[in-house]
Amino acid sequence: MVMGVTAAAVLAASYMTNRPASGGSFTSVVLSGGATGPAPEVGKPAPDFTATTIEGARARLSGLRGHPVWLTFGAPWCQPCRAENPDIEAAYAKYRARGLVVLAVFVQDSKSDIEEYAQRVGLTYTKVEDADGKIASKYRIVGIPSHFFIDSSGILREIRISSLDPPEMDEDLKQIGLGLAGAKR
Repeated sequence: MVMGVTAAAVLAASYMTNRPASGGSFTSVVLSGGATGPAPEVGKPAPDFTATTIEGARARLSGLRGHPVWLTFGAPWCQPCRAENPDIEAAYAKYRARGLVVLAVFVQDSKSDIEEYAQRVGLTYTKVEDADGKIASKYRIVGIPSHFFIDSSGILREIRISSLDPPEMDEDLKQIGLGLAGAKR
């Protein structure tokens, strides 16, 4: 009897600890780099950074002003990230002509793994490697996927930590001037 109650308690605790969050799930990450600068805050300018794309070009977040930006943090080894990437690609294809830039920061992974993964699943948006975690630390990433929706003037409008489904993506894209109504907050 005691073993049965103990087993049930362990299973219940395991379920409560590992169940997906409502509306999505995420994978915890531990970053070794220290956070620099102010933490990202909705309604304030998004923290700037410069990175190298996996194609070798320089990308600076502030250089994307004039475009709505979806900054997403993930990794090929992250199951919730892999699950939502086809939907991110579909949203990018849908809104690219309206100026959307998707900038994917791949955390704790190598350029070759990112290239192989992106080619295999058909990701066409901009991808940068963050093997040392400096960009993720600047954005205070504790779990991936994490999403930051930035309007065309560089103001952070929404922060989401978890995977997103297509309706949630459309709702967040409305916050930066896209979506069905193209409404801005």
